[in-house]
Amino acid sequence: MKGVGAILTNTRVLVTVFVIVVATVATAVFLSVRDADTQAPAALDDSPAGQTVRDNSHRLNTVPDSDVYFVEFLDFECEGCRALFPAIEQLRSEYGDRVNFVLRYFPLQSHFNAKRAARAVEAAAQQDQLEAMYKKMYETQADWGEQRVPKDDVFRGFAQELGLDMAVFDAVYNDPATDERIELDIADGTELGVQGTPTFFLNGQRLQPRSYEDLTTALDQALQK
Repeated sequence: MKGVGAILTNTRVLVTVFVIVVATVATAVFLSVRDADTQAPAALDDSPAGQTVRDNSHRLNTVPDSDVYFVEFLDFECEGCRALFPAIEQLRSEYGDRVNFVLRYFPLQSHFNAKRAARAVEAAAQQDQLEAMYKKMYETQADWGEQRVPKDDVFRGFAQELGLDMAVFDAVYNDPATDERIELDIADGTELGVQGTPTFFLNGQRLQPRSYEDLTTALDQALQK
């Protein structure tokens, strides 16, 4: 999916590729999200009680005068998350001046290095490099994902490439508080009914998109309210 990045300047092509991805990867992208169903593709679905955004939730951008929040519960080792990453980046380019984009950690137990990746992103976030490490994880996922050996050294190498203070990075990466921070996101997601990734919420309601247009339509409707 690395070649998909070339489509970011052409929305029409991106939509076409997005549909192809959904059709070809099916269960790996949307249908692998266990809480997705086969009902008609309504843009929004009722969500159970829970907290989609906390004060300390990581925002990829901040729009102070907007009360529209697009939240993704994600797993950096999830192939479906990586497949949809270009589409989410396109959404950010189109709506980033009007919509707050928030990421929540939801590493799956079946992914050996998922929590380690989240710890690395959290450690980078403490040095104001959240977005850079977030992107790095998806751009390199094919190199480290789906492996049953620890990739701590790989993630530390990413931190070095980003020019982070390595003493600070190591301290945060290994701090139990970092693990607790990730577990808080997991707990919120679990309470909200999240079982797979990626799972999206818009202003507290779960999105069940079947296409890129479903996402843009939902955002347009939220902005009109």
